[in-house]
Amino acid sequence: MYRYDELDQALVDERVAEFRDQVRRHLAGELSEEEFRPLRLRNGLYIQRHAPMLRIAIPYGLLSAQQLRALAHITRRYDRGYGHFTTRQNLQLNWPALADVPDILAELARVQMHAIQTSGNCVRNVTADHMAGIAPDEIDDPRPYCEIIRQWATLHPEFTYLPRKFKIAVTGSAEDRAASEVHDIGLQLRRATGGEIGFTVRVGGGLGRAPVIGQVIREWLPVTDLLAYLEAILRIYNLHGRRDNIHKARIKVLVKSLGIERFRSEVEHEWQAGRACAAQLSASELERVRGFFRPQAYESLSNIDVASGREPPFQAWYRYNTRPHRVPGYRAVLVSLKAHGAVPGDMTAGQMEALADLAERVSFGLVRSTHTQNLLLADVPQHRLHEVWQELLSLGLAMPNIGTLTDMIACPGLDFCSLANAGTLSVARQIQERFDDLDYLYDLGEIEIKMSGCMNACGHHHVGHIGILGVDKHGEEWYQISLGGSANGFTALGEVIGPSVPQPEVAITLERIVETYRELREDGERFIDTVRRIGIAPFRERAYALHPAAA
Repeated sequence: MYRYDELDQALVDERVAEFRDQVRRHLAGELSEEEFRPLRLRNGLYIQRHAPMLRIAIPYGLLSAQQLRALAHITRRYDRGYGHFTTRQNLQLNWPALADVPDILAELARVQMHAIQTSGNCVRNVTADHMAGIAPDEIDDPRPYCEIIRQWATLHPEFTYLPRKFKIAVTGSAEDRAASEVHDIGLQLRRATGGEIGFTVRVGGGLGRAPVIGQVIREWLPVTDLLAYLEAILRIYNLHGRRDNIHKARIKVLVKSLGIERFRSEVEHEWQAGRACAAQLSASELERVRGFFRPQAYESLSNIDVASGREPPFQAWYRYNTRPHRVPGYRAVLVSLKAHGAVPGDMTAGQMEALADLAERVSFGLVRSTHTQNLLLADVPQHRLHEVWQELLSLGLAMPNIGTLTDMIACPGLDFCSLANAGTLSVARQIQERFDDLDYLYDLGEIEIKMSGCMNACGHHHVGHIGILGVDKHGEEWYQISLGGSANGFTALGEVIGPSVPQPEVAITLERIVETYRELREDGERFIDTVRRIGIAPFRERAYALHPAAA
């Protein structure tokens, strides 16, 4: 993983000192809330329903065991003993005291972490495929490019006050595990017939109030022009993006209003005009950064049959919670943060510490966060998988449900967020209780549920096979359900099936939907494929059969 040099460390340390003084002045009444707001936002600090919320950056989802232990210590000392992993691969603290935030940032700086640009109208944490560097289908490792973009974007003077927040994702595989097509910029690595590496660039994707799938602005971008082209896109956005209406300030609105052809023309002109003096990504710099992500010191191992003859619970865990690795004798292990009865994405300090210890023993001391709110041990020798399973089982981190209906994405909702219209955590528990039979989940197969408490779509509900959106109806919590969304391989936005349903009836409505699927599916057909084949009408009819009030 990337290690700070003296310049990196000095920048982060000085940022902590700067914010410490800003907090002191705010608490002393020398800075008004209006003056303090943009300062705290650029240090990852929000004011939520009950307390401040601090969002900690985990660049492209990569953590060392030392960093995970530091997060555990911070959650125990300054919060309530747990943290929440998000869809941007970050960690959020929900209960820090404002006066303690500078101390938290200082503790993070000691382990080469920070909260810079995890909020505010700037380039946010750059995300990547959690299988980066180990995926059998990978064209090139996206992490070096993510790190280069991170360094370029951090405190970039020209792009610190954009019209609105800005999100970039990089994927290096044909299977888009980074949801890159619903980002402001999505970069997909490609290999030309001659072997040269470059990018397909998409722009204008995003969820929220007006969900949009990004459009290709350039089919082929040479690696050397990566930063120059990103600069051109951001300059056009900075120049033309709206600042008079927060709901129309995202780049997706600009791309739609100008049209992709005009937007492309403006970007190309800006790129060509400034190409002579623009930042170029040299081969030597790429090689320097790539050096931080060299393959691990793998043993010479062979693939073995790990599951045969083992107890059924281990076989289920192996099937659902592990993934193929490009190196023989190894496998990637998904650590489920979706145990039934638990809050999706939450992890206790004790679990963090124990996982850090386990990572040092079996996975080169590294842990990854995923945009699906789970964690990953990327490099586990196959002969140690049973041992890993046993330890994760004892920690409550081995729920064998990855890719199933209860492996749901959920934002914190009304329980924490001041923007939310409805709760998500109680609905998640309702779904977990209704679908607690693992054999039934396995029969249903791959189903992605994504749930948001408001239209800001932090839970990515627009691209869930089943999307759930909380809405407020005269002070009561109701939920709008959509079907057919996807962000992996074939990106699509879900279609709302009908009127919202009351909170107590969400799970039973989902049960009617999946039972319709069981009746109408063809052999081997996934839920999403059935929805695409027959449309949403049969699901709508069944979902509202016993909902006269909703219908």
